[in-house]
Amino acid sequence: MSKPIHTAVIGLGSMGYGIAQSCLRAGHVTYGTDVVTAQMDRFRDEGGAPGDLADVAKTLDAAIIVVLNAAQTQEVLFGAKALVPEMPQGSVVMACATVPPDFAREMEVRCAEYGVHYLDAPISGGSFKAGAGQLSVMASGTTEAFAAARPVLDATAETVFELGNAAGAGSAMKAVNQLLAGVHIAAMAEAITFGMTQGVAPATFLEVISKCAGSSWMLENRAPHIVAGDYTPHSQVNIWPKDLGIVLDIARAAQFSAPITAAALQQYLAAAGMGLGHEDDAAVAKVYARNAGLTLPGDA
Repeated sequence: MSKPIHTAVIGLGSMGYGIAQSCLRAGHVTYGTDVVTAQMDRFRDEGGAPGDLADVAKTLDAAIIVVLNAAQTQEVLFGAKALVPEMPQGSVVMACATVPPDFAREMEVRCAEYGVHYLDAPISGGSFKAGAGQLSVMASGTTEAFAAARPVLDATAETVFELGNAAGAGSAMKAVNQLLAGVHIAAMAEAITFGMTQGVAPATFLEVISKCAGSSWMLENRAPHIVAGDYTPHSQVNIWPKDLGIVLDIARAAQFSAPITAAALQQYLAAAGMGLGHEDDAAVAKVYARNAGLTLPGDA
């Protein structure tokens, strides 16, 4: 078991909150910070360490950045209230947002200028696995970065893929994963609503297809939300225009055509345009239902 360390989790959303809980459960002194103060208060009530990030930065062994995108990651690390210049030499930034590989490489260089390690560490598994300490981490960085982040990785991850000795490889792998994940959710939504046009109820679709060759992890995870008519966000629709946009940006730079990704992206953009951006990403099914005149479970 890893020795307890001082860590901070920046971004207490559905994934970050679970990561913070897992660090706390592992015995680490854990600070949680978020733009939503209620999340910070909730975490402190559960045992999170008190104190403002600016005041505790000099004590940190690790900072786990679980914000939305590259712009927010850069703002945390080097913005108006820059974290990295305040962190001790030899500490580590574990950056978990989905970002372009070039951005991860840039952050690694900038952190190194302050003697701070940078682990390019995108995550997968969803909010429940985050809370259970069972995430998959697609990580790349120096040997020293991995060593410094090991207590956090032990606390939060079931599987750590060590993909290279420099930042960028982890983010490249996450882009591959997000291509598949985003396409699979949209394909599930298309299939479940197509089934409805043929008299196949969503519950029957889930029962049968989850045991057949057409299933996927995303189908088995997201289709139950549609069957229940519950779109409480575990992963928001709004994540996908960003993540699939990153995939397509990388693809263009590589002169690679990704037409299936582009088609899926249009469905998420349509869902956001319907005002569904803050609903669970399974709500992309509502785009298909609207266009086909279908009534999903839970809708009037």
